[in-house]
Amino acid sequence: MAAESDTDTSDHHEPLLEEGPKSRTVEVDGHRLKLTHLDKVMYPQTGTTKRDVINFYWQVAPRLIEHAHDRPVTRKRWVDGVGTSDEPGESFFQKNAGRDTPDWVPRVSIEYVRKTNEHPLVNEPAVLIWLGQTATLEIHTPQWRAYSTGRRHRPDRLVLDLDPGEGVELTGCAQVALQAREVLADIGLDAVPVTSGSKGIHIYAPLDGSWSWKRASESAHRLAQSLEKEHADQVTTSMDRAERAGKVFIDWSQNNTNKMTVAPWSLRGRLRPMVAVPRLWEEIEDSQLRQLDHSEALERLSEPDPLSEAIGRLRRG
Repeated sequence: MAAESDTDTSDHHEPLLEEGPKSRTVEVDGHRLKLTHLDKVMYPQTGTTKRDVINFYWQVAPRLIEHAHDRPVTRKRWVDGVGTSDEPGESFFQKNAGRDTPDWVPRVSIEYVRKTNEHPLVNEPAVLIWLGQTATLEIHTPQWRAYSTGRRHRPDRLVLDLDPGEGVELTGCAQVALQAREVLADIGLDAVPVTSGSKGIHIYAPLDGSWSWKRASESAHRLAQSLEKEHADQVTTSMDRAERAGKVFIDWSQNNTNKMTVAPWSLRGRLRPMVAVPRLWEEIEDSQLRQLDHSEALERLSEPDPLSEAIGRLRRG
């Protein structure tokens, strides 16, 4: 079959794949990719197929790549889809690029305490298409970028992961997010909320590159502890799940150099194709706040990305 060619990298794309054959070959960024089983249902509850997943990642590529560029990726894959509430699909994390990774996929070797992993890098749209083909739904990245040698840059963002305990709704997370915004502003950080596409909210604060790993991690810890002290009825920093009921758990530990967070604009492996979406603070204040699915995320591509705007403000400043 003749290859299709579409290498437009504008802010948002038309779908790459139309309804039709179950398999096709496309050319993206000068790379030929054979896409198969395009009608496989990845999200049974909504009938969302592999074709839909690939189209989504093609359309959000410029935004996701901006936030993931040069960050080692850990993939979370659902080869047979997410399944149902009664029969959940099996998933697994994959750090190493693997033998089946095309030669053209950029990668970087990162040394950890006990081993070295060769991570793929999402630096071009073709990589996202390949990830979709391999049933990668979630894309996880750290708060730092890597040099080509594998050495870590200093962190360029700080993150607080707000996870609602039993009995807490998303609006409860939103209240804590607004409190966190004030505390971050007090130390000069411009925070942006990202509804995680799962249960909670991620708070990102872009950094100027001058912060050490120790400073970022310790600052996030102190911020979380200060919120816990001031709002003890709402907030906990305890890792003990028994302590989280009725409260919002602030996970500050994702600022550790070895930890990863689901990337902004990544899909999630939930029952529905939800997405981690950067949001406006006005939305966080809305009593009707909810997580967004892939269709709703795509509707936002005509609007500015709040996280990109915060990064731009930091650079101009």
